[in-house]
Amino acid sequence: MSDTNRRGFLKQASLGVVGTAALSSASYAQVVGANERIQVAILGPGGMGMNHVRTLVGQRDVDLTHVCDVDANRLAEAVKNGTRDNRAPQGVTDMRRIVENRDVAVVFIATPDHWHAPASILALDAGKHVYVEKPCAHNIREGRLLIDAARRNRKICQVGTQSRSSEHAQSAMQAIREGAIGEVLAVRVWNSQLRGNIGRQKPSDPPAGLDYDAWVGPAPFVPFQRNRLHGVWRWWYNFGTGDMGNDGVHDLDIGRWGLGVETHPTTVTALGGKYFFDDDQEFPDTQTVIFEWSPSANGNGKTPRKKQLIFEQRIWTPYKMEGYENGDAFYGINGMLIFGKEAGWRLYGPRNKEIRTVTGSPNVLAHHRNFFECIRSGRRPNADIEIGHLSATLCHLGNIATRVRRVLTFDPKTEEVHNDKEAGPMARREYRQHWATPRGV
Repeated sequence: MSDTNRRGFLKQASLGVVGTAALSSASYAQVVGANERIQVAILGPGGMGMNHVRTLVGQRDVDLTHVCDVDANRLAEAVKNGTRDNRAPQGVTDMRRIVENRDVAVVFIATPDHWHAPASILALDAGKHVYVEKPCAHNIREGRLLIDAARRNRKICQVGTQSRSSEHAQSAMQAIREGAIGEVLAVRVWNSQLRGNIGRQKPSDPPAGLDYDAWVGPAPFVPFQRNRLHGVWRWWYNFGTGDMGNDGVHDLDIGRWGLGVETHPTTVTALGGKYFFDDDQEFPDTQTVIFEWSPSANGNGKTPRKKQLIFEQRIWTPYKMEGYENGDAFYGINGMLIFGKEAGWRLYGPRNKEIRTVTGSPNVLAHHRNFFECIRSGRRPNADIEIGHLSATLCHLGNIATRVRRVLTFDPKTEEVHNDKEAGPMARREYRQHWATPRGV
């Protein structure tokens, strides 16, 4: 494809119009039939992305055909780890080569947060199914655009909150749904762990082999400095969502799941900041956020009660809470259930009588299998994009409320913060002129 044609194709994709280079839904039914191998590409195969690479090569009905990274060293490592039966995936540095490839049916996106939604929308508009890491978007507006892209293209979009496919989490939710602790009115969620100091750095030249301009993508450009990547990008407003969006989103997703709320909260307030780290990171190391749902948010619509979720984050703590480093405490009117995503859960009745203990841990492979099975069947996946957006929005609202330090009123339908000139614009972000900037942001 010529550069002129490539630009035209990507322009169509960014406008939400599936051009001739994109496969139709009928064509995909042939590509991903029951006995067909699914051709997969992965963007950002470092960190969790490398975990996906290793998991994908072990699945015999999947062919990892492409890996993409703007860091030459990481790309070479991904090609090495993605090789199976002496067949190596093709390494590319420009994601547009994958988007325009008619043979690639599925794209895994494990980039930094600021690329999650732009890359996913381009892939969906090119007719590809998408597995996007959490949080699914860098801000609230992007999350809505991502849902729209998945629905208009009738493609499967799974978010990487793998507890949704993990047996111990599913059994805990089943116990709650069956009334083991009675109606759940509140949940306390905690992200308690020991993170590192990222230090203080000044702008410098990027290292050889890194295309830093491509890494920044549609985000506003800032000069390179060593404590912006890799991994530590998550502590910068331009690129990440803090640890609330990094690790906390898993526990928030589980908390919202068990609380039984199927819409956004109506009220949020928070306090927090940098209490411990003296470094360049912009997000808080300490947060307490309180969310409240109106009665209409109840999934069953039967009980006219408000519900509450309390999120606590201390990323300087070398100890566990309730026996779990990260977890959820579900408070029902007849008992409580304490859940740790890395370990299992404990069920208590009245007067703290321990009734049941279950062990378990997150299952990435099970989450992959659910995704691929839904591609073949057309069913919604366990962590469908709409579920991922609801949970990611808790992170965005929590971070916004922590920055402005006051009570915010949120409209679940319009997805806007009401009557707050400072907090309202934070539901979106600024972009530079770039081919990956989604339409409608």
